[in-house]
Formats: sequence, structure tokens, C-alpha cells
Amino acid sequence: MASVPHRILLVDPCDQCRAMVPRLQDAGWLVTSQTLDQVPAATYDLGLLRLRAQHLLHPEAIKQLISQSGTEWIALVAPDCLAVPGLDEFVSEWFFDTLPLPTDLPRLRNLLGRAFGIARLRGIGSHQGNEHELLGQSRPLRDLRKQLGRLGPVDKPVLIVGESGTGKELVARTLHRMSRRVAGPFIGFNCGVFAEPETCAVLFGYQGKLESANGGSLFLEAIHELPLELQKRLLECLRNKVLYHADGGVLPLDIRLLASTSEDLMSCEQRGTFDPGLRQWLESSRLLVTPLRKRQGDIALLATYFVELYSVEAGRRASHFSEEALAAMARHRWPGNVRELASRVRRGYALAESGTIEPEDLGLQHSAGDGVHLSTLEDYKRRAEYQALCDALAHYSNNLSHAARALGVSRPTFYRLLHKHQLL
Repeated sequence: MASVPHRILLVDPCDQCRAMVPRLQDAGWLVTSQTLDQVPAATYDLGLLRLRAQHLLHPEAIKQLISQSGTEWIALVAPDCLAVPGLDEFVSEWFFDTLPLPTDLPRLRNLLGRAFGIARLRGIGSHQGNEHELLGQSRPLRDLRKQLGRLGPVDKPVLIVGESGTGKELVARTLHRMSRRVAGPFIGFNCGVFAEPETCAVLFGYQGKLESANGGSLFLEAIHELPLELQKRLLECLRNKVLYHADGGVLPLDIRLLASTSEDLMSCEQRGTFDPGLRQWLESSRLLVTPLRKRQGDIALLATYFVELYSVEAGRRASHFSEEALAAMARHRWPGNVRELASRVRRGYALAESGTIEPEDLGLQHSAGDGVHLSTLEDYKRRAEYQALCDALAHYSNNLSHAARALGVSRPTFYRLLHKHQLL
């Protein structure tokens, strides 16, 4: 582990959990224990929660804890919880992973390292810095970095648009870090987690998100899911720079709003689910995060970064990708974007016994023929050309001259083909 201890919050520990604490601390983790009904006072990088049957009967407290934490959580599942209906669905939605109690400590330590790696990649937790810059050399990433450099220092709202898993939260954190508010708080909230009454309380109540973000940035994820009346109240608060509490209390506000969506807000407005004023206010500054399938040149670079990070966290030598694995990643459509890539590489790193990650380790052994249908000869030629470019980029993402030479074309021709297929 690194010389600076990574901090774990252990919630509702049992005797078995407490017995693990000294060994976790010997491994370099700093562990703080609390009960679920305590407000987390300490900052932490990861969460461990002993999951009991009674938690699943009233899961709102856990959902709120995890939503507000901004980091990854691992569930330690008590025996009485294993037979509770809905367990699998709940932990899959809310936790990075689970382990049964009593827990195998080496397995837990390995899992903590991977969870911390994911937290770092998302730019969350307390260890934030330049290592979290968006990675990639494709034209969409270069353009995005230019836009970030332009919008970061400007104190105005920004709407971040992109598919799930593309890194919209990382973009928001980068904007915050580049702004004059960098010393202030960065507060995030997913607008689709709670029903309207709970969302209203979490956003506008005492010690709520708006109050906590004062002097800093408020990042509202999935803002299209914010109820319409709360959209109007949010716009009024931020425009007037004041928050009125239900009991008559008044709080001056100084907040920069950063919001993300995977939806077309104009379509939402036409359906009557999004406030026109808020949409116009947000879309005055708009950032588009390009999906990974349109950034073929970045896939191998990102995959290598992930596997190196996982190796550091696990204390093992880094694995490498076979040529077949690189080709499989280039062919895959990546519906889950960068988040899916990180997950598949984590799986591949865990399964690769020889040190070489193969397509089957990534779960991509069948991707070569996915979605291929009989078509015209011209379509086959176009797909073959596209695939050749993707394979070359996967192997030589850091040296386009070598990629052009491998395909037997000049560098200008290679650039022309990349632009033709929108790969650069």
C-alpha cells in the first residue's frame, strides 16, 4: 500500500468485523468505526458496511449514506441476510462488491485495493489531483480538454451531456478543480435516487446539498430526473443567490452549478418534464462527452492505465494484453463506455493467470461476430477498412506513424482514413 494510509469507514461492525481491524491497519488502511445512525464525521476513501436483514427492510438510510459519500462501498453480508428476498438486486445496485461473514481477509484486502482503484479513476475520495485528468489522445478528448480549459475558470453553470459511464462526474470535478472555487467544497447528488419529498429535503433543507456547497460547486447528476417543481425552485435559488428555509430562515448562496444528463433536455421540455428557464440557463455552456466507441484510439491507452493501476493496488506485477485481446477490445461497442472498460479490465486482471490477458478473461471472446449481418459488398469493404483502422489504433495508439506503417499506407492517407471514419 502507499505510504499515506487510505481511510475506511466501517459501519455497524460486529465482533468479527472488529477482529479484522488490526490486520487491515497493519496492511496500511486507517479504519474508523461508526453506527449507521451516526452522521459520518470523519472523511474516508472507502466504505465497509455490515449488511443485516433489518437494513433491507428499511434501506433508505443505506441509500442516502452511499449516495452522499461519493465513494465505493463493500457489503459484509451477515448470515441472516443471505435468504432475504431482493438481496442480490440491492447489493448489485448500491455496492461495489460483497463478501460473506466471516470474511476471508486476503480476499477482502484484494477487493479493497480494487475498489480504491475505481474510486481514484472516478476522481472521488480524498486523494484528488492531476492524476485524474481525462485520459486519451483522440480528437474528441483533445477538444474536450480545450473546452475544459476555457470553461473551468469561468464562474457560470455548465451542462455535461453524455451516455452512462462516459465520465461526466470526472468532467465536473475537473471543472471544479480548474475554477476559483477549488478551495471550496465539491458536493454531488444524483437526482434520480429519492422520491420528491426526500429529494427536496436533501437539496434544500438545513445542512442539505445547497447549504453544503456554499462557496463551492454543486454537481447534480441526472438532472433530467429532478422533479419539475424542484427544478423551478433550484433555478430561483441560484439566480437570486439565496435559500429560503421553510421556517423563515434565509441563507445567502454562492454556488456554481454543474449538472449532467444522458437525455435531450429540449425533448424533456417538450414533454413537460423539464423547466424551460432552467434548460436555457444550463445550456448556455454545454459540454459533450463522447462515447468510447467513437474514441477507438483511446481504448488501448485507457486499458493499459487501468491494468497498471490495479497492479499497483494489488501489489502485483502488471499484466499485459494479448494481440487477440487488443483486437477484441477494438471490435467491442462498449455500451457501458469507460466504466465498462474499467470493469472488464479489472475482471481480466483477476483471471489472467499467466500474466497475459486474453479475450475470454475480458468476457469478449464472442464479440468478433456480434451484430454482423449480410449486406452489400460496399458495406463489407467499409467495415473491413474501419476494423483495420481500429486494430491499428489498438496496437499503436501512442504512435500513429507506426500504425500507418503497419497498414501499409502513408501517414497522410492514414489521417484521411481516420477522419473519414470519424476516429480522430
